[in-house]
Amino acid sequence: MTGFARSVTSYTMPLAALVMAVAVRASGLSVDEGSLNIRIVVGALSSAIMFITIFVVLDHAEAVARRVGEPYGTLVLTFAVTAIEVSIIVSMMLHGENNPTLARESVFSTVIIISTGVVGTCLTLGGWRHRKQAIVRQGTSAYLAVLIALTVMTLVLPTYTQTTDPGTFSAGQLGFVSVLSVLLYASFVFAQTVRHRDDFVQEQAHEVSMRTALHENLSVGVLLLVSGLIGIVMLAEQVAAGVEDTLVAYQVTQADSIVGAMIAGLVLMPEAISAVRASLNNELQRGLNVAMGSACATIGLTIPAVAAASLLTGRGLTLGLPAADAVLLALALFICSVSFSTERTTFLTGMVHIVVFFTYVFLIFVP
Repeated sequence: MTGFARSVTSYTMPLAALVMAVAVRASGLSVDEGSLNIRIVVGALSSAIMFITIFVVLDHAEAVARRVGEPYGTLVLTFAVTAIEVSIIVSMMLHGENNPTLARESVFSTVIIISTGVVGTCLTLGGWRHRKQAIVRQGTSAYLAVLIALTVMTLVLPTYTQTTDPGTFSAGQLGFVSVLSVLLYASFVFAQTVRHRDDFVQEQAHEVSMRTALHENLSVGVLLLVSGLIGIVMLAEQVAAGVEDTLVAYQVTQADSIVGAMIAGLVLMPEAISAVRASLNNELQRGLNVAMGSACATIGLTIPAVAAASLLTGRGLTLGLPAADAVLLALALFICSVSFSTERTTFLTGMVHIVVFFTYVFLIFVP
């Protein structure tokens, strides 16, 4: 794609997504009613526009992030990704029959993909190019501590509570854990941006390309970012309905696992590319900030948002992981703790993460 074409796309796609979403809502076209051909066309067009807009929006988020600097820039990317993920999950939860495990599968997939696939790729490619790469151990340890606490509270603990059925929280427990998750994540953001900011910024970072940031006005970038996010949120209902109906029609087994992995992979793809690009530029700490920050935000913000939707609509929510997934999650977090225990990483460190990632992908289709 030429520079001119890319520039036009970056300005038009957020607005196109917003216009498309408003037009669908204004027309009164329901995802469950009307001509099948019309619904197919609208669903396909909505999917294409939303898919492209996700990349464009995150490109604007990265440009804004470059302008505001680290570690604030990482938060821009994180919040953009989290907003997209929440909108898709909630839309699929509210479409059709109740799907109590979808949020769990999506959040679990996000954590595993990041802690094994994205981190593993960053460490492997960065280590192969630069032999050894430095990280700020205090910062990565903080990410990991928050991630472990959040995952255990929200994805493991529900299996062992006694008030309700295994894997579920009562309304009081769900509200309590959601508040704790938000408070812990807010405390982490405060430490990252104010109290211990130096722990998350690499002292020696190579210069990277800032062409987008330099040629785009900050206010314009923020406006396009917000417009695109609103459009994506509104289009998510059409896309979510189409995916869910297709899986039901074909009687796909492990549907929740597949949909959860699809949502996580789609939403994380641009952010993963950003993290890998930073690692290849020998900015491994920035890449880990992007990746691990997204994992923390996914649980710290997505779970409370989904919990609120569940409590308001009365739809059940199952968060407790099956035994095999819990073991895989524990393995991924343990490997992260070992990998981040020193201030240097190599490509071999990354290969260990990638092996676990391929195990996760294999078990989706052969449980």
